[in-house]
Amino acid sequence: MSHPPQIKIPAVYMRGGTSKGVFFRLEDLPQAAQRPGAARDALLLRVIGSPDPYAKQIDGMGGATSSTSKTVILAKSSKPDHDVDYLFGQVAIDKAFVDWSGNCGNLSAAVGSCAISMGLVDNVPRNGVAVVRIWQANISKTIIAHVPMTNGEVQETGDFELDGVTFPAAEVQLAFMNPAADEEGAGGSMFPTGNLVDDLEVPGIGTLKATMINAGIPTIFVNAEEIGYIGTELQDAINGDAAALEKFETIRAYGALRMGLITDIAQAAQRQHTPKVAFVSKPLDYVSSSGKQVHANEIDLLVRALSMGKLHHAMMGTAAVAIGTAAAIPGTLVNLAAGGGERSAVRFGHPSGTLRVGAQAQQVNGEWEVTQASMSRSARVLMEGWVRVPSPI
Repeated sequence: MSHPPQIKIPAVYMRGGTSKGVFFRLEDLPQAAQRPGAARDALLLRVIGSPDPYAKQIDGMGGATSSTSKTVILAKSSKPDHDVDYLFGQVAIDKAFVDWSGNCGNLSAAVGSCAISMGLVDNVPRNGVAVVRIWQANISKTIIAHVPMTNGEVQETGDFELDGVTFPAAEVQLAFMNPAADEEGAGGSMFPTGNLVDDLEVPGIGTLKATMINAGIPTIFVNAEEIGYIGTELQDAINGDAAALEKFETIRAYGALRMGLITDIAQAAQRQHTPKVAFVSKPLDYVSSSGKQVHANEIDLLVRALSMGKLHHAMMGTAAVAIGTAAAIPGTLVNLAAGGGERSAVRFGHPSGTLRVGAQAQQVNGEWEVTQASMSRSARVLMEGWVRVPSPI
């Protein structure tokens, strides 16, 4: 019996922020995978090594965490005044499922430099900063990346330090333009319930105060103390607790229903990437996962967030946008945890350290709008060449 050889697909393996993933140019994918659908999903699942009942992704490029089970497809932009179209696929680890419902803010930091290297961006300066206008196709939003250039190549080395990433690199500044979700994303309003704070009824848990916001990515914020935490928890305190993970998933599911992201509670299982659920508290001293001491006077608040059913080791970039936006709006749980009042930026503590994020929010005709959220990240090519996939997929 003969067996067909593996197929070779040009690919780049990149770190962006505190995530990493496999990047493809759309035109390099097999013909059937150049269109959305089952063939594309099957290809990306096999590239990453999912579904894996062992939850290790040994036979693929994934790293067996939500931060490392990611794929990106880039193309020269079809949108006016944009350079590159960016499509993100969050690959489930133990299920045959690719979630296309949201963006990855961390990998957004790698899109500009990868697109430049792939030849998708015109008029790139030889030295200085390349301004790359990115169309985020999952949520129909614009991201502007400021990518440093040296001697005609993307500069990746530098002294910018990002908590959650071991080594320093070059700083990439990101601006998420008008990040509140549109009708396709989640109901067309930054606050889909019309309230800055809601009473969210969660069967088996109780009624929780919650800020549910569409900015960067749909996110449900609750107070740490209401669910039995203080806000300084690290991954082991939650990810090894099956009951805790079930509680957070239940909160996420009922929050998704209240936000209008789903119409039946059972649909939450097929929308794992969004919404995110996070808990906030006032600043406290704690020791980060790297052993770094974080002092309460260095931060405005504490935030812990879950992604794909697990507490994130740092903070998702899109959730950071939601944090910055909510912090800028007086009266949200995020804003209150940070001390209340008007704010244009906050520094928050997460399991790996701290992060600063800014947002420009304003009230127009009684509705809150955010024109821009910004943060700094870094990115680096880890490997480039071809990824091989058994055929047929």
